[in-house]
Amino acid sequence: MLEFMQGFAYGLFLTCPPWFLVGMVNPALAVPTESPSRLEVIGRYCLGIPFIGFLLWLTSLWGGFDPSLLGWLAGLGAIAVELPLERSWRRWRVRRRHQRLEALRADEAAKQRAQVEREARESGVAILDPDRPPAGADDVILALCQAKRGLENVGRLDLATQADRLYSRYANVADLLDARFSPSELAYARSRGLVSEVCLGAVDNLTAMANQAQGVAGVDSDFVRRRLDREGKRLSVAERVALKRRLELVDETERHLRELTARNESALTVLDDTAVALSRVQTDRPQASVAADQALSDLRRFIERAERYGRS
Repeated sequence: MLEFMQGFAYGLFLTCPPWFLVGMVNPALAVPTESPSRLEVIGRYCLGIPFIGFLLWLTSLWGGFDPSLLGWLAGLGAIAVELPLERSWRRWRVRRRHQRLEALRADEAAKQRAQVEREARESGVAILDPDRPPAGADDVILALCQAKRGLENVGRLDLATQADRLYSRYANVADLLDARFSPSELAYARSRGLVSEVCLGAVDNLTAMANQAQGVAGVDSDFVRRRLDREGKRLSVAERVALKRRLELVDETERHLRELTARNESALTVLDDTAVALSRVQTDRPQASVAADQALSDLRRFIERAERYGRS
């Protein structure tokens, strides 16, 4: 064993100079790190490996001076075998570190999305499952499911909660209509049709939100801002302009999303007003038709405003 160690040390000593020259010409061939430098080549082949060989040689002197041929050959090929192994090990460590960071980021993003969803959700709002629509769902509820699925697919859970709120309002108003009127009455058909039109208009807004959010789904605004803050002075003019344009696209999209969200909030308010008006209706009293007509007029005014918004 000591003879092998002594021969291995001599083999290391002999291979350090040629590897040093190769590294000075191209450090990537002699150093397994990702961004090698000539200083690493000097430290590795003038200090590190010679020191290891010196320790092996001192230890082998206990057995006298008798280096083995097998040790010589192993020492001559040690660096050539060790470099790709160490390079693979370092890459594995980098991949593992990146996977851990991605897992942490995904977990943090999931927590933030859940927090945003909790903050955006009103108490008592029913959760609409796009994959499992409620039994007996009509065209309005199915359209809400599809719109919510589109928003969830682009990662906008904060906007998808509006579909739940619209579904809860719509179901509440529908239940009140069923309780106050008979399906054969003209007031029932008119009210149900107007409520459906309001909700379908809100569905169109949700669909537009999903389409616009998908357009900028691939833009990481936080990354762009960090890069502008850290490397703003070192970036070229064209690259800096391109990065700023990405932020402008995200800001414009967010502004449009806020406008569409405000329209849907108006629809929710109208549905709340209609529910309150219907809850006050007493079908056994003559003033019931007056309250119902007031609710209908409110819905008509909202639809007229919504049409003007769409044309503008």
